Amino acid sequence: MTNKNLIDLEVMSTEQIDKIIKKTKKIMQSPADYRHACDGKILATLFYEPSTRTQMSFQTAMLKLGGRTIGFDNPMNSSVSKGESLKDTIAVISGYADIIAIRHPIEGTAMAASLYSEVPLINCGDGGHLHPTQTLTDIVTLSCEKGRLDNLKIGICGDLLNGRTVHSLIKTLSKYQNNSFVLISTKELCVPLYIIDILEKNGCKYEFSNSLAEAICDLDVLYMTRIQRERFKSAKEYEEQKNVFVLDREKLDKAKEDMIILHPLPRVNEITVDIDDDSRALYFKQAQYGMYGRMALILLLLQDEDFLIPSRSTVISEHRCSNPKCITQQESYLPNMSYEKLGMTMCDFCDKRIN
Repeated sequence: MTNKNLIDLEVMSTEQIDKIIKKTKKIMQSPADYRHACDGKILATLFYEPSTRTQMSFQTAMLKLGGRTIGFDNPMNSSVSKGESLKDTIAVISGYADIIAIRHPIEGTAMAASLYSEVPLINCGDGGHLHPTQTLTDIVTLSCEKGRLDNLKIGICGDLLNGRTVHSLIKTLSKYQNNSFVLISTKELCVPLYIIDILEKNGCKYEFSNSLAEAICDLDVLYMTRIQRERFKSAKEYEEQKNVFVLDREKLDKAKEDMIILHPLPRVNEITVDIDDDSRALYFKQAQYGMYGRMALILLLLQDEDFLIPSRSTVISEHRCSNPKCITQQESYLPNMSYEKLGMTMCDFCDKRIN
């Protein structure tokens, strides 16, 4: 089966990903040619969680294509505050808009929303689960700045447990040949086991490190992430983790001259400001690449009839997902959808194993 919803880049082929990158580069080379590409079209941005770059870059992307935007950036300003279900919100909004971009703090929400949307729907982040359009931003940056998406040694540092950008990036780059990963975190914030399963399934080399200073020496890419205060149960747990990994000049001096530094932003204190002027620091330029990547994605979803995204082979499960962070725990009407992976039954919404 195929659809027009971008929930997870993992289901896309490298050929499809490369098609988005190629379209992005064409737009960057001649943006004036696309000023009226989406005349008369409407993008709805439904942001149940705070955002700066993702929300504004989607809005800017649509405006640059000649379209218009509607939506909200605070659910308390919508009927959600009155108890409206996700299903009803999406059913109504998909009657107003031609395409929807949604962010939500609960894992699996984008997948759930896609079940009830009559128009293409894009996952802009669902809790600590996935963030495919940030990964699109990342790979466009890598393609433009490194000239390749394979044969890279990628160091990923920070909150690897809750970092949805991390999960999406690893899942996507593991598709490309001869990429290896250095996973730099504390033991409490190590990547989830399902991410390790994906690395092993794709034959990717990976190693763990608890020292940024030691890991940085031979990296092609350093992907820094913040320690996410909003994902911790208590302020004490956050305070214990927040300053463990900081990229400063002393550590950067150990890195290769052609290593590049990426960050999904916002930055808190994990990269010192004196790094900003280093030619290897590309995180602000990375945000600009993201806007063009989202322009390409919007165009392909709205205008290219052949750009269809594969769907996983799912079944209705006998068991409800037990993950307390899964959208199925909040929206009780959702079906118990699951799929098989490596001999295990996985929730189709949050990708966690169903007990």
